[in-house]
Amino acid sequence: MSLKWTIRAAGIALAGVIATGASAQEYSFRFQSSDPAGNPNFEYQKGWTDLVAERSGGKVKIELLPVGSVVEYNETLDAVAAGILDGQICDSSYWAGKDPAFGLIANPVGAWSDPAQMIDFVENGGGKELMNELLGSYGLHFIGVSTPGLEAFVSRVPLDGVDDLKGVKVRSPEGPIANVFAAAGAAPVNLPASEVYTSIDKGVVDAADYSVFSVNQQQGLNKVAPHPVYPGFHSLPLVEVSMNKAKWDALPDDVKTMLEETVKEFQQTQTNGLHERDLAAVAEAEADPDITVHNWSDEERAKFRAIAVAEWERIAQGSPMAQKVFDTLTAYLKEKGLMQ
Repeated sequence: MSLKWTIRAAGIALAGVIATGASAQEYSFRFQSSDPAGNPNFEYQKGWTDLVAERSGGKVKIELLPVGSVVEYNETLDAVAAGILDGQICDSSYWAGKDPAFGLIANPVGAWSDPAQMIDFVENGGGKELMNELLGSYGLHFIGVSTPGLEAFVSRVPLDGVDDLKGVKVRSPEGPIANVFAAAGAAPVNLPASEVYTSIDKGVVDAADYSVFSVNQQQGLNKVAPHPVYPGFHSLPLVEVSMNKAKWDALPDDVKTMLEETVKEFQQTQTNGLHERDLAAVAEAEADPDITVHNWSDEERAKFRAIAVAEWERIAQGSPMAQKVFDTLTAYLKEKGLMQ
């Protein structure tokens, strides 16, 4: 039997498993993303819904809506809890206003140097259990995690470590990221994403927390700020795939397993795909004599993480769950040798 037909037969067999017994029922869900249509992240998410339909033999259908289709980006948690939406694919830090624990687990500034570290924390280091405890209190169930990856850092000036941040005007959103940069000696400036390019180009700011390397390169930021830091050292968002808990609990076990397994495949497809885009963009930048890519040493990353821990401790004081996230996160980092 050819490889093509072997794969096809395996797919038919799995679809048959999903379509038997209690799972012969058809399921139709509406999820909303925090990304716009056409965005690479949204396209990877759409790929997940296609995979779900394929693996279930068409018995499970998920309509994925772009950001703002039903509610605003920061309102989907409430909409899922109320049953207006069935699920969401969103950056969990959007719920930090409900409990600071969401902000700490979703993007602990300086914690991660690679998506695999954050994913392992979620899947094997206690993060999944924390997410379900957090979301469960709002009537949601955490299915799995993905991420667009570690953001690069845009800079007009050479940055080879923490000391080089002193006095540097850094565009960053208000909140934990800005607080950590301030503690490191930088001067945070709160500007919308739409103003990053012109602000860098005109010297209003020296550096910027913006996006992943391939996006920065595509938008010409590395031309006007020719000292990018890659891999980045500061920001890697946790993007949750979650749904209404009552609807999740009503699903047969085989459908639940299929959803979890396909989210894992989507996660790997997205992180690997965007990483390949970044590597191609880095190669393009390194071939440009006017651009110098800087890669911080493990020691400098550890210094930045140590500064960030003080901000994590401040956030941890905000709620019992935030303290629980802090304790679990720091225990994991210490176990993995990422924190003293």
